[in-house]
Amino acid sequence: MHVRPLDGIRVLDLTNVLAGPYCSYQLMLMGAEVVKIERPGQGDLARNLGPDPSLNRDGVGASFLAQNAGKSSLELDLKDTADRALFERLLSGADVLLENFRAGVLDRMGYGAERLAQLNGRLVYCSISGFGQDGPMSDAPAYDQIVQGLTGMMSITGTTETAPQRVGFPVCDTTGGLMAAFAISAALLHRERTGHGSRLDVSMLEASLSTMGWAVSNYLVSGIPPEPLSDQNPTAAPSGTFHALDGPLNIAANQQRQFEALCRLAGAPELITDDRFGEREQRKIHRDELNTALNEALSSRPAADWERELNAAGVPAARVLTVPQALEQPQLAHRNFITSLSHPGRPGRPLNVVGNGVLVDGEAFSPPSPPPLLGEHNARREDIASRWLNAAARTAGEAAAS
Repeated sequence: MHVRPLDGIRVLDLTNVLAGPYCSYQLMLMGAEVVKIERPGQGDLARNLGPDPSLNRDGVGASFLAQNAGKSSLELDLKDTADRALFERLLSGADVLLENFRAGVLDRMGYGAERLAQLNGRLVYCSISGFGQDGPMSDAPAYDQIVQGLTGMMSITGTTETAPQRVGFPVCDTTGGLMAAFAISAALLHRERTGHGSRLDVSMLEASLSTMGWAVSNYLVSGIPPEPLSDQNPTAAPSGTFHALDGPLNIAANQQRQFEALCRLAGAPELITDDRFGEREQRKIHRDELNTALNEALSSRPAADWERELNAAGVPAARVLTVPQALEQPQLAHRNFITSLSHPGRPGRPLNVVGNGVLVDGEAFSPPSPPPLLGEHNARREDIASRWLNAAARTAGEAAAS
């Protein structure tokens, strides 16, 4: 096994539910040691979330299991003097502190940025919140759907008749977590060069807007607001979802040669010379008529047949899969994307978790251990704190010597 890029990095994780845990899960996959600090007797709220009520009752809800493998769990009450002392020892030995409280919560607990810098001048302190740590919305509560609505993405999801619609998964939470993991990695590199920690303030609203690509940039550049186009690509035609004999088929014939190859394979070469469809901009104007003609031609054969033949001809095409079908694709097995672990709440049963889609020198990194039970590592708290402090002292000494 290769040395993981973040081996030796120590992350103190105060986060709950999704954005923060997703961030620390990414850091863990890259080699960081992640210690979750959880409220005694309660823990991460995601422990009680998921479709299986029995897992929720046992504190190992599916939402928690999905993104907490490979981490340790310590129960600490930060209102308790002894627990605060241990927390500060951990802080002093940590490389990263991650939290997703509402703005100002950690400061009111006595651990604002200045106090944290006193405890550990090399600390990378990252906060994930809905709207950032300051500004007129900083105190507002933020859940994924709230942020989806405020980014405008719901207004362009669906059709003119059905929009606004929520994206079918918590895209703003996961985007915020990914952006935080990226920022933390960059800050660790900065610290390696300068010896100084950083204060990172991640806004889910801004992170999500930054990923909306042409929907945002086209408006900023052209002044034309985007509109919902269902499953169609506003920048090209034919590009969207079409109807094969047995189900939906995505086709992205964005280039002229792809359009022409599609028409020939579909048995409709006359569309190539039709004045309505001959050029890219004309095809966009007459999108509905073109789609009607292609749907009629494509409906004669199964989607899998079209997928195979169109791809062979250089026309991007693929069936529209369900989530179970997507996870069964041989490509994922080939790249070791899914890892089977022992189930922490159901001994003898496997627990399947996903990776991050990154191969490092040809290796897919997977979690080294299952998600922890609440407080599973309480007995090791002193050992963890001592080990972290010793490691931090060695690192600081090495940095000073260089």
